[in-house]
Amino acid sequence: MSERGAGVLAGLFDLRGRVAIVTGGSRGLGLQIATALGEFGAMVVLVARKQAELDAAVAELHAQGFAAAGFAADLGAPDAAPALVRQVFERFGRIDILVNNAGTVWGAPAEDYPAEGWAKVIDLNVTGLFQLTQAVAKTAFIPQGKGAVVNVASIEGLQGHHPDRPGTIAYNTAKGAVINMTRALAAEWGPRNIRVNALAPGYFPSKMTAATVEAHGDEMLRWTPLGKLGGPADLMGAALLLASDAGGHITGQTLVIDGGATII
Repeated sequence: MSERGAGVLAGLFDLRGRVAIVTGGSRGLGLQIATALGEFGAMVVLVARKQAELDAAVAELHAQGFAAAGFAADLGAPDAAPALVRQVFERFGRIDILVNNAGTVWGAPAEDYPAEGWAKVIDLNVTGLFQLTQAVAKTAFIPQGKGAVVNVASIEGLQGHHPDRPGTIAYNTAKGAVINMTRALAAEWGPRNIRVNALAPGYFPSKMTAATVEAHGDEMLRWTPLGKLGGPADLMGAALLLASDAGGHITGQTLVIDGGATII
């Protein structure tokens, strides 16, 4: 590769001077994505409900030499999104990237699924996600004339849930909604230079998936062509691509990261 080519490519991934909000960023997939964005120069703003976990995650990023800050918020609560965006914008003066990773799950058979569980999952995974995206677009992306949204969906939004595992009808419904919301927002906001894409991870070991992986991990591996679950760096490259100028001609797409589990 020529020096010129290497320079152009490196510049496409360069996030220096940009501010990135990562929800659910204090652990798991959110912290993995935040680490990737921080490594390439972004000022990473982590959002989560628990201040202690936020403080620990920010300290971890600082220890690696990355710029980071934490804001505690419950994005499933009414009016949480505008207040959060106002705080972030007042502190940093801009927002360039939004990673919607915060989410929750509730397991129960569909015929007995409680209204409380349905409301909790939909309120955070769909309504809260939209309200935050809307607030960021109105406050920052539209006035700036540019922005990138990365929604963390799931392969559960692309397929039915395996009948041998506890039912997650609200989660499947929510992640399917996120995937089509991604397309709809990308179409509407494309003329304003706002890109909206989604990641659809398969199973990654995490607090949310721990019980399912423990009970069904061997079966999952047998049905995954690459023979492994998601690892601690497996979302980094994809998230960086969609958040940076390297993905500048990609919008409305859902990138599946599941080791091939959904192709067979």
